[in-house]
Amino acid sequence: MAFTSLALNRSALAALPLGVGVLACLLITGPWVLDPRNLAWLEHGDPATHYLGWLFFRNGPWTFPLGMNPSYGLELSSSIVYSDSNPLLALLFKPFSALLPVPFQYFGIWLLVCFILQAWFAWKLLGLVTDSVPLRLIGTCFFVLSPPMIWRLHEKIGHLNLVGHFFVLASLYLTLRPETKARKLSWGFLLCSVAAVHAYLLAMVALLWISDLAQRAYRQQQTKKASVTEFIALSALTGLVCWQVGAFSIVRGIGASGYGLYTLNLLSIIDAGKAEYGLWSYLLPDLPGDSQHHEGFNFFGLGTILLMGFAVIAMIGRRTSLASPIRQHPVLLFALVGLTLFAFSNRIGIGSMTIEFGLPHPISRLGDIFRSSGRLFWPAYYAILLATLALVIHGYKRQTTTLLFALALLVQLVDTSAGWLRIREKLMVHPSSIWDSPLRNPFWAKAAKRYMKVRWIPIERSPSWQVLASYAGNHGLGTDAVYLARVSVQAYKNAQLRAADTLLHGNYESDSLYILDDKAALNAARSMNKTTDMLVRIDGFNVLAPGWLKCADCANGVVKTKTE
Repeated sequence: MAFTSLALNRSALAALPLGVGVLACLLITGPWVLDPRNLAWLEHGDPATHYLGWLFFRNGPWTFPLGMNPSYGLELSSSIVYSDSNPLLALLFKPFSALLPVPFQYFGIWLLVCFILQAWFAWKLLGLVTDSVPLRLIGTCFFVLSPPMIWRLHEKIGHLNLVGHFFVLASLYLTLRPETKARKLSWGFLLCSVAAVHAYLLAMVALLWISDLAQRAYRQQQTKKASVTEFIALSALTGLVCWQVGAFSIVRGIGASGYGLYTLNLLSIIDAGKAEYGLWSYLLPDLPGDSQHHEGFNFFGLGTILLMGFAVIAMIGRRTSLASPIRQHPVLLFALVGLTLFAFSNRIGIGSMTIEFGLPHPISRLGDIFRSSGRLFWPAYYAILLATLALVIHGYKRQTTTLLFALALLVQLVDTSAGWLRIREKLMVHPSSIWDSPLRNPFWAKAAKRYMKVRWIPIERSPSWQVLASYAGNHGLGTDAVYLARVSVQAYKNAQLRAADTLLHGNYESDSLYILDDKAALNAARSMNKTTDMLVRIDGFNVLAPGWLKCADCANGVVKTKTE
């Protein structure tokens, strides 16, 4: 009977953070993103390529490595990693594609999972600090209402994979927890999972794992041989996952530069945002700074800042300190400081002032890989948040602490609503299973039955890439009208040469429908075979359809206008 009661109590306690996660998700995103047939909230910006990458991957054949996505980009294609389509969930759902509805998006499910696991690992972290259920519960709310996490849902950002801050919390928990039960298994599972989600999150998790490994070896909690074996085994396993999802499909890519542009500003933790993105406080102003520092947005929120004040007062009064945890985890502190310095880059911003210095080439190259370096402050951000809550917990009486937490949470929730209410409004757009498209002429449906590919010339990203990619994806065609995070330099050059040669000599592929900008259309008019190929302007697009004039049934019902 006692055992049953204990099990029920544990289940009830476990349900508390899960409930917080669900409620926070519904508060911030609303319920409509959870509808797998609702595409309306994914229609613009980065979320569009996230979904389209999945659409092409879903309908495409299995490849090896598993994450390759040849139809989305054609010669420019790489993998679902570079459309940020969440390879973890893409590979999970692809085997069941025939059973899934059309359309189907899993990004709303991902957001729900992120909020739930953010709450769960925050709850576990706070359990290392206090056994008070009310304090753990209120403290968890500060983590799930983290402005940098929710910021990723902003309409001008839309980095859905990067809402997975729970990976950082899980890493901190594994590093800080005293017990070692299933430690290697936990780290292995975490590393493999995050490797299939996002490279930036993987970099943070991997460094925290290495710091934990080094810390345990230094304290002789495991032998050097065991540490080396673990490092080699888990590194190889993580590398295997990266290879299979397609992370190594691009060795040198366009877009792999710019370290020092998207950095952390020294005032980021108290800067309520950028005016052009909307502020996250009704009371705190937008501090002067570089507009490109939006990737370094790490605002703590007014409620947390107030708690920081009480934490400082407690330390000044010597009622509590951070000396003991620092002595216990010096390697972790070193790792957090290192990540913070990397986040600042060689262009240290202090408000609107910038101090810049040169870097050795190897470090600069590494920086270019992780050019949005401001993100790498997240582990330190959550360590500071945890330390703040711990200092207040140990620096004041429990009743006082509970009151302070509750008041600070109320301030946090209300004041940061200046930011998250705007995000909620955009995510709560009226549900729809289709995107609006200007391609209304009957020609497009007929062309989809005749051609296998949709090509855009010039090869540079088309302003209408989303319209063309959506058309191709919904009709099972391949396309190079895509938006990818990185593209192979050599593949891009080859595609440019091929496009130029095609326009010059008129050797258009019979299985490809060409969409041309005005300059390319004029060149095509001179090189095309006028007896077999059709060049017209349809729904605002210059279209070259090879062999169309030889097709007896093609012209029926198609409205054509001359190319301008």
